[in-house]
Amino acid sequence: MLTKKTKYAVKALMALARNKDNKPMLIAQIAEKEQLPKKFLEAILLELKRSGFLGSKKGAGGGYYLMKKAEEIKLAGIIRVIDGPIALLPCVSLNFYEKCEECTSEIYCGIRDVMKDVRDATLNVLTQTSLADMIEREESLQKKLISEKAEGISEENFKGDFSGSVE
Repeated sequence: MLTKKTKYAVKALMALARNKDNKPMLIAQIAEKEQLPKKFLEAILLELKRSGFLGSKKGAGGGYYLMKKAEEIKLAGIIRVIDGPIALLPCVSLNFYEKCEECTSEIYCGIRDVMKDVRDATLNVLTQTSLADMIEREESLQKKLISEKAEGISEENFKGDFSGSVE
């Protein structure tokens, strides 16, 4: 599960990616646009800057901007910078491996074997999904919601699926 901090980081990066000509944006602008707490956002943006996702400019016309194109910034990289490992168990983590204390044999561990499959499937999606992809998905979902409203689906009763059924 993504932490709130990671969700805020992704939302901030998406706001910057939507910003035409990659002009610097102030923290207050990002916070207002994405409805994020400004104080918490400051720390997140500094972390993203230290990790090379963002640059910053001081003075008039200053703020934060993307250091790479939105197509090049993948969700897996953002998650690793903010939350660390993507794997659900440390013994299957590619970048943060640790042997499990209670494990008697990693070679024969059924739990580890399943969690490795989960890690691989998750990484497949996260390493292929960019900020640009998520922006495109949002736009597509917004268009779909507009067309679905005629069928009685609204943001208030949306349960995460556009199948048309509402409980």
